[in-house]
Amino acid sequence: MVKILVVDDEPSIREMLMIYLQREGYAVTCAADGEIALACCEREQYDVVIADIKMPKIDGLTLLHKVHAFSPETIFIMITAFGSFETAQESMHEDAYDYITKPFDVEEIKKKIESALVQRQHHALPSAVHPTNQQSDDDIIWASSQMQRVFDLVRRAATTKTTVLITGESGTGKELVARAIHRHSVRAEQPFVVINCGGIPETLLESELFGYRKGAFTGAVRDKKGLIETAHGGTLFLDEVGDLPLSLQVKLLRVVQEKTFMPVGGTEEIKVDVRIISATNKDLAALVRRGLFREDLYYRLNVIHIAVPPLRERPDDIPVLSRFFLKKYAEQTGKQVTEISSFAMDCLMHYHFPGNVRELENIIERGVALSRTSIMLPDTLNLGQQQQEDMIPSASRPFIGPEGIMLDRVLAQYERAYIEEALRRAQGSIKEAARLLGITYKSMRVRLEKLGIDRKEFKSTATNNQISAHTDPSTSFTS
Repeated sequence: MVKILVVDDEPSIREMLMIYLQREGYAVTCAADGEIALACCEREQYDVVIADIKMPKIDGLTLLHKVHAFSPETIFIMITAFGSFETAQESMHEDAYDYITKPFDVEEIKKKIESALVQRQHHALPSAVHPTNQQSDDDIIWASSQMQRVFDLVRRAATTKTTVLITGESGTGKELVARAIHRHSVRAEQPFVVINCGGIPETLLESELFGYRKGAFTGAVRDKKGLIETAHGGTLFLDEVGDLPLSLQVKLLRVVQEKTFMPVGGTEEIKVDVRIISATNKDLAALVRRGLFREDLYYRLNVIHIAVPPLRERPDDIPVLSRFFLKKYAEQTGKQVTEISSFAMDCLMHYHFPGNVRELENIIERGVALSRTSIMLPDTLNLGQQQQEDMIPSASRPFIGPEGIMLDRVLAQYERAYIEEALRRAQGSIKEAARLLGITYKSMRVRLEKLGIDRKEFKSTATNNQISAHTDPSTSFTS
C-alpha cells in the first residue's frame, strides 16, 4: 500500500486530505509541523509527502531538503499560497515533484499523486547518475550532474500544465530542452509551434502570433490563423521572449491568464488550450526593473524556471558531445573519422566555449571536414593560432577520461602533432623543422620514418600556396 504523509499546520486541511486519501486506498499519516514530519520520516519510509511550504519550526522546503538527504526517492508535493510563484519555483528547484496552490481541489492532488507514482515506476531518470555515465534524450546527450539535474526538472515539469521559462546563454540548447518537455508531456502528439520573438519585425509579429481577420489592414484579403491558435492542444515555444515588444506583452498576458485572445481586426475572442514555454538569454528581472518587460507577465511565465548551464561549467559533457557530433558528421560526409585524439580532446576540455554546444558542434563538423586521417588531430580544430595555443593544457592538468588512456599512443599523438606543425612552418624543410623542435637532423629523420610522415606533403603544399599567390589575378594591380 502506498504510504502518504500529510504535513500542514491547519487542522482542517490535514483532516480533509486524510479522509479523502484514505477513501482512495492510501495509508495516510498526518503531522502538524515540519519537526514532527521529519521525525516520522526518520522512523518510516513514505512514498509521498504532501507538505505546506509555510509552517512553524521547520518549513516545507527545509523538510524536503532534510528528507531527501536520506530518502531521495520520496516524492514531495508542496502546498503554497495562491500567487506565490517565486516560492513554487523554489520548491521545484529543491527537487519537489510538483506543487499546488491554495485553495485547491482534492481531485487535483489525487491526479498529481497518481502521475508521480506512475512516472517514478516507469519513466523517472535515476536519482543519482555518476558523471562518467552517458545519458541521452533523443538528440540531447549529457554526462554531467548539472545536466542530469536539468533533465530531472524537465521530466517533472512535463507532467504539469504550467508555464516554463528556460534561461541560458546562446548555444546551450534551450529549444532542445523545450522540445524535451513537450515530448514527455501529455501533449506530445499535438503541435509544437516555435516563434522567434526577436526575429520578426514588430509590425508583423502581432499578426503572426494572434492572426488576423479579412480587411484588418491593406493586403488582408482573407482570414489568417495565428501561431497561438495553430498550437491549440499543444505547446507554443516563445524563443527570445525578452525581445517581445511591450505592446504585445499585454495581449500575451491575457493568453497566459485567461487562455483567450483577439485576432487583429477581430470582434470576438477565441478560446485556446495551449501550454506556453519561453526561453531567453537575457536577464528578464533586470528588464523588469528597467521597465522594458511587464512584471506581471514575467511572474506568469516564470512559474517553473529551468536554467541551462553553459558548456564551460559542465566539462564532463564535452567528451560525450564531441563523440556524438563526430559520429554524426562522419556519417553525413562519408569520411572515416572514427575518434578524437587525446591531444585534441585536451584542447577541447580546456577551451572556454563562448558559443557553448553550438560552437562545439561547429568545431567538430569543421574538424571532420579537414581531417586527413581516421583520428581527429588538434590542427583540424582550426580555432586560430592564439586560440589554439590558449587551448593547449599545461602538463599539470592532463585529461584522462573515465576509460583511461594508452600513454604510448597519447605521446605519439603529441609527437605527430608537433612534428607536422614544425614541417608546416618550415615548408617541408627537415633541417628547419628539426631546429624549431630543438632536435638533431638525424633524430628528425628517425621520427619521420617511425611515424610514417612524408615531408614532401608539406613542401608541396607550401610550394602550391606560393605559386597560387603569384598567379592569382586578384593579387595583380595596374598603375
